[in-house]
Amino acid sequence: MRDFRELKVWRKAHELTLAVYQATRGFPKEELFGLTSQIRRSCESIPANIAEGCGRSGAPELSRFLQIALGSASELEYHLLLSHDLGLLNGGRYKQLSEGVIEVKRMLTIFIQKLMAES
Repeated sequence: MRDFRELKVWRKAHELTLAVYQATRGFPKEELFGLTSQIRRSCESIPANIAEGCGRSGAPELSRFLQIALGSASELEYHLLLSHDLGLLNGGRYKQLSEGVIEVKRMLTIFIQKLMAES
């Protein structure tokens, strides 16, 4: 069992989640149960799955939850693109959040590869 708070990838994912919540506050009210909800759920799923994986026993289970987190990150990446294309996220904010997602995906991929090499 690991303390998820000590993982750099969890901290980055948590910071990204906070930034996404801030960015989506300005979305139209009619999107609250649509795109806003989808973006927030996919984003918060990333650090939540990292945390859940850390609470499990063994590298294979942690790796499985990291892969789920990676899938959520890819989903978030698309939702951010859609929000930008719909004019809900300006170019600067989109670039910042998109780069954050890409960094988290890279970190997750490296962590998964490391765990698989150890197994």
